[in-house]
Amino acid sequence: MNNRIKNKLALLPDQPGCYLMKDRQGTIIYVGKAKVLKNRVRSYFTGSHNGKTLRLVNEIEDFEYIVTSSNIEALILELNLIKKHDPKYNIMLKDDKTYPFIKLTYEEHPRLIITRKVKKDKGKYFGPYPNVFAANETKKLLDRIYPLRKCNTLPDRVCLYYHLGQCLAPCVNKVDDEEYRKITDDIYRFLNGGHKDIKKELTERMYAASEDLDFERAKELRDKIAHIDVTMEKQKMMTNDFTDRDVFGYAYDKGWMCVQVFFVRQGKLIERDVSLFPAYDEPDQELLTFLGQFYEMNSHFKPKEILLPESVDAAMAETFLGVKTIHPKRGQKKDLLRLANKNAKIALEEKFSLIERDEERSIKAVENLGRQLGIFTPHRIEAFDNSNIQGTDPVSALVVFIDGKPYKKDYRKYKIKSVQGPDDYESMREVVRRRYSRVLKENLPLPDLIIIDGGKGHVEAVRDILENELGLEIPLAGLVKDEKHRTSNLMIGSPLEIVPLDHRSQEFYLMQRIQDEVHRFAITFHRQLRGKGAIQSKLDEIPGVGEKRKKQLLKHFGSLKKIKEASVEDIIKAGMPKKVAEEILSKLSE
Repeated sequence: MNNRIKNKLALLPDQPGCYLMKDRQGTIIYVGKAKVLKNRVRSYFTGSHNGKTLRLVNEIEDFEYIVTSSNIEALILELNLIKKHDPKYNIMLKDDKTYPFIKLTYEEHPRLIITRKVKKDKGKYFGPYPNVFAANETKKLLDRIYPLRKCNTLPDRVCLYYHLGQCLAPCVNKVDDEEYRKITDDIYRFLNGGHKDIKKELTERMYAASEDLDFERAKELRDKIAHIDVTMEKQKMMTNDFTDRDVFGYAYDKGWMCVQVFFVRQGKLIERDVSLFPAYDEPDQELLTFLGQFYEMNSHFKPKEILLPESVDAAMAETFLGVKTIHPKRGQKKDLLRLANKNAKIALEEKFSLIERDEERSIKAVENLGRQLGIFTPHRIEAFDNSNIQGTDPVSALVVFIDGKPYKKDYRKYKIKSVQGPDDYESMREVVRRRYSRVLKENLPLPDLIIIDGGKGHVEAVRDILENELGLEIPLAGLVKDEKHRTSNLMIGSPLEIVPLDHRSQEFYLMQRIQDEVHRFAITFHRQLRGKGAIQSKLDEIPGVGEKRKKQLLKHFGSLKKIKEASVEDIIKAGMPKKVAEEILSKLSE
């Protein structure tokens, strides 16, 4: 703990608020909230911690805090700060998936559609359905029972759905508004838990059709009833009412937390959501943060009721979310909550072995690599590689690994602009200059380690750009290869020294993964450029052949070879003027 932190700890107020932990580069790596800032922030720097918290504390070089007037204000501020700074140690629910709804459109001729966006368009929305399959099956069932139109735009003739009895064909028939109203009312009733009443009505109509000897109609109704049974009875009834509710259970152990969310819709448990993440705060406070991100940041549908464990402040959650939040004491709701907690505990136990194995391959490998190289733990590693064939289509690629895992969002491709011919050193100098000039200009995160897939000359060329042109002091390493062009060791320092790596260690395997990934990324980009040039370069050189005519020719003939074999008349038939057709054959024959 440095002197700056010691002095700040002595000045912490005993009020609620948020705190922002920073690393040595001034990057915010964790945002937390506290009922009493003095107690919570000091707890990070006193006593013993588990592995996850210890790793966070080891990176902290400074912190800030913001005082709020209440715990709810602290929770809201925490969510806003997480969204703004994207700290790497915070829970980030980045799947941001939106669940589908069944929508009854507000049109002259209504339709049933599946949508993931809710708009203020007077349509009726039912859901959401966390299980996409259940939404599609329910819509298919309703399409069979209720003959609403299926097409986006009305055709000028009836379609197959009309002949199947699944459309009223408003394209050619005048449909009474009262008939539409009755259908939409039935759909509304069905999707709000009235499928049993609908089934009863269909059964009565089936018997009536049978008594009238209309067996074909009776068979249609029988099939609809069967579809209702198959679709609706796939889901087990869990409660006696039809209230939409979410049930949150959690388990906490060894610095990790698992949250299980049960989605109950119309009295049925239709889906669950599992989230597993490292926890640095008290479990009940972590769950409140989780709730805020789950509903406010990721815009999940808010049900009519939320069930929470007793340890979590339900009143605070209800005030913040604006949804009825309770601690169930007995009955089916209590059983649901107990089941969610049990599932969370089982999931956490099952994941621990996988987590430990993953950590061994990633963050622990990064920590060991930093120790062997004599540098700070390289949480962010950036690696470069060049690719060309005899200097043609030269490219370079950058891959980024964060805590031992590829971070593809920050991958970059570069076309070499200023270098003529096969000059790997100058190509590497150009790319590194472009990359880190932009990093400095846009205040992007700097890497903790740069790896060059090349020899001493490549490393020294990059060092010259970093230190002499850009004024950056970033640890720089080169990959030492064996006779099979595979990673053997690393070289680092000035002058460069080889650092041997145990070929059975996880840090060695990490270096191999980085080399393979940057090589793959560079080669793929080079092949894309080379393939594009091989197909289009000759046509690009012909006067009078622009992008539109080029596509027209390739579409008509299928390949350059067939264009070359064609006659002037054949090319004219493809839509080219005679002069251009002659020019095409002349250029392609050279």
